[in-house]
Amino acid sequence: MCAHYQALRDPGAWRRNFDVSPPEGGRDDVWPSYPAAFIRHPQPLQTSGSPVPAAAEALIGRFGLVPHWAKDESVGRHTYNARSETVASKPSFRDAWRLGRRCIVPAEAIYEPDWRSGRSVPTRIRRRDGQPLALAGVWTGWRSPTGEVLRSFSLLTVNADQHPFMRQFHKPEEEKRMVVVLPPQALQTWLQAPVAEAAVWIQACAADELCVDESEGASTASGGLSRPDAASGLQLPLA
Repeated sequence: MCAHYQALRDPGAWRRNFDVSPPEGGRDDVWPSYPAAFIRHPQPLQTSGSPVPAAAEALIGRFGLVPHWAKDESVGRHTYNARSETVASKPSFRDAWRLGRRCIVPAEAIYEPDWRSGRSVPTRIRRRDGQPLALAGVWTGWRSPTGEVLRSFSLLTVNADQHPFMRQFHKPEEEKRMVVVLPPQALQTWLQAPVAEAAVWIQACAADELCVDESEGASTASGGLSRPDAASGLQLPLA
């Protein structure tokens, strides 16, 4: 699973890799319930004639999907990952999946705990080629009691018990999970295609596409495994 990642910050990388500009207002160091950027494909624009396809757009949403039926947004602290095996049936995610509300979350790196030493070692993981991670997700909207609309998203995960790289992370007795990293050729399909076509890309990426970031400062930049606001009870605003 993935509860912590570093959002993509470079506007040039956003445009080169995703053909959109980054929205303002998201966090760089992202934990559940934090506002962060995601890319979606909106509904076609309605005109007097045939519908006009709309371009992909980048928005700010809450990390941790808040389903439309939730009483409040606090549920998002527990729904930041959607298991690919149950995304179509679990109540928290099934409506977003059925409606084709798939999204891409651009990231520089993810953080996972390495337990091979017997203790948790925060580890920063990135693409080996230095390109951004295109993380597959689902999104939805939730209307607060005061009428405000909160957009939120979750990252899809797959089993990684046999993955040569990602099986190194998390406690030995736990099931190994990893996020879905989309290849460049899959981005438009993931956002726009019917469910059956998009689902083809729900798979683990090749192990040699990922690596531990050992660059100077990578282990301390934001690699802790506890939320910075965990003890403070910080209340985050609607995104």
